Amino acid sequence: MRMRRILGLVLAAATLAGVSAVGAVGAGAASSPNISRDDCTAAGGQIISRPYAGDACALPEGTTQAIT
Repeated sequence: MRMRRILGLVLAAATLAGVSAVGAVGAGAASSPNISRDDCTAAGGQIISRPYAGDACALPEGTTQAIT
């Protein structure tokens, strides 16, 4: 009985650690990095103006990043 309890706690801790690691990676990927005008044009991107949102860089692969 004691062994089952210990194994259950170890399994719960490992599951919680795995879920928090996946959440941290997902949150990092979801945030959009900023790019400079020079980096945008060097990467083959186009600078676009967005009303009330400032300028952005439209990259060839289809992503859009805010310009710093």
